This record gives sequence, C-alpha cells and structure tokens, in this order.
Amino acid sequence: MKVIELVKQFEKFAPKKIAVDGDPIGLQIGSLNQDVHKIMTTLDVRPEVVDEAINNHVDFIFSHHPLMFRPAKNLDLSNPQNSMYAKIIEHHITVYSAHTNLDNAVGGMNDWLADSLQLKDTKGLVYQTKMNNHEYFMGRIGILSNTMTVYEFAEFCKKQFNISGLRLISNTPDKLVNKVAILGGDGGKFFNIAKNKGADVYVTGDVYYHVGHDMLASDFSVVDPGHHIESICKPYLAVMFRKWAKQLNWNVEVIESDINTDPFTFI
Repeated sequence: MKVIELVKQFEKFAPKKIAVDGDPIGLQIGSLNQDVHKIMTTLDVRPEVVDEAINNHVDFIFSHHPLMFRPAKNLDLSNPQNSMYAKIIEHHITVYSAHTNLDNAVGGMNDWLADSLQLKDTKGLVYQTKMNNHEYFMGRIGILSNTMTVYEFAEFCKKQFNISGLRLISNTPDKLVNKVAILGGDGGKFFNIAKNKGADVYVTGDVYYHVGHDMLASDFSVVDPGHHIESICKPYLAVMFRKWAKQLNWNVEVIESDINTDPFTFI
C-alpha cells in the first residue's frame, strides 16, 4: 500500500480542517506516494524512537505530536534534532503527524482519555469548529462512574494512567467528585470552561505555576497527570489501523513504539 491510502482513510476520521489553526499536522518527512510495509505508532518522534523504527524495519511512523513544531534553521548534523531528521531520510522513513485534529476527532484522543477514567454521558468541553453540520470539541466532560473525593480521584488517575506521580491543585481534597472534565496535553488555560460547565475536577497536563494559583483562587480542583498520558494513542491507533488493514486488504504490519518518551521521572 501507499502512504496516501492510509492518510486518506485517517483524514476521514480526523479531518485536517478540525485541527487548530497553525498546527503543523500532516506529512512531516517523506512522500505520500511511498510504499508502506510496516507502520509504527508513537506519541513523540525522538531519536530513540527513530532508532527503534530502524531496528524494526519500519518505513512509516505515525505520531500524535508533530515531528517539526519549530522549523530547523540549519541542517548542522551536530544538532541531535537535525541528525534525527537526516537518519529518517537516510532510511527512507515517512513520518506523518495528527495532533489537534486527533484531539478533536469524535472517538479520538480525548474520548480515549475519558474512557480511561470510565466517564459516562460524555459531551464536548471546548468548542472548536463546525463542519458538515457536526460540532467538534477539544476535551470531554462526563459523569464519574463512582463518586469519590478529589484526593481519591487523583489516586484513581494515577492507577488508570499507570503513572507514579501527579500534581494535585486543590483547596478541597475531601470534596466529593461526580462530574469530571478532561483535556489531554496542555489545557490549563481552559480551566474556567471546565468549571463553568459544572465539573467538580479538571484533568489536564502542563499546568503553569501562576495558572495553578488562579485555579486555587477560583476554588477549583485540578489534577495534572502530565502530558505523557496521551501515549494512550499508541495502542488505540494501532488497533484502528489493523482494523482498516483487514477491511481494505492492506498488506501492512502495524506495531506500537515501546519507548517511553516522558522526559520527567518522579523520584
């Protein structure tokens, strides 16, 4: 199969038009007309992930986070990032990234995260756009299956996301939680939307210090389990691609990256 066959199928599920303006999604390196034999799904494209792809004879990397958030100013190969680009090209690997379009897609990233927390009756959180008479939202808000305190919920998040630590921002850790909002990635700036929609607690990553103060001043509880919880995309994307391969007779193998790209270690 060709790269473009998978891309066309994926963009029916998560169209580029539902991405945030300016998000550098889509083809990152390579050619849409390249033949694909082995796909690897990953959250991030880092040098160790590229080495993993090469060792596994992967010719197509599908990532959530774009390979090129910032354009290269030169191609000095002493720079690890530039060296990684060169290695990708040298080994004829095509890289494609789906970022906020996967976040906003129905049945995409934020639905996967909401499912991990066993939320029921979920609805969209932050309105993004309307296309073909359908409204798209980033984040989800829903009802927690079992009522628990804010502190117990934070412990529940640690278990469900398989992490050793997180940051809890709360004046009222003993308050009962019934309604939960979640937005994968850096979603601190949207906390007032979560609060105004009736969430008892908001789950998002990369909360800034001063924003944390604002959350406390608003008497709103927030759980920051980190950005890396979005690695949940790896198995979900792999399952989706295998399903399409079977339906569309693609002769392609799909694997998930085994590399943990979280830059933080809790000690």
